[in-house]
Amino acid sequence: MSAVLRPMREDEFPAYLEATKEQYAADMVENAGFSPAEAELKSESDFAALFTDGFATDGLFLRIVEHVGAPVGHVLYAERERFGRRGAFLYDVWIDADCRGRGLGRRVMELLEEEVRARDLPRIELNVFGGNAVARGLYRSLGYEERAVFMEKELP
Repeated sequence: MSAVLRPMREDEFPAYLEATKEQYAADMVENAGFSPAEAELKSESDFAALFTDGFATDGLFLRIVEHVGAPVGHVLYAERERFGRRGAFLYDVWIDADCRGRGLGRRVMELLEEEVRARDLPRIELNVFGGNAVARGLYRSLGYEERAVFMEKELP
């Protein structure tokens, strides 16, 4: 599957940000039990905290996924140090729905790993919603290990 990751252009950022905030809020409603209003507030708050200087926020890396010369997704990661260990934290990877199921997500993750290695970062960490079985399966097949699982049961 041919794909490339290229830096996002500043003119692409506003549309990316709005779409990603909406998708994150929808994921919280679907997978984390948030009400739509709670999810929207959390999404706005989380993105404001992450993008402190908007597109120019230092340490964040925005990539556009291109396939056959057309944009079909995006990647957001950051260089982070947690618990004295340097690495990359993958905040978001998105492949357009009509391009899924053809190995593009796997290829994008491989390209991301190459880019992170080139930055001399020894690991990639990420969070994934428990209900996203396709993504969890992809990550496991690429060698990612689950480190923690948050569970909940609604009581009658």
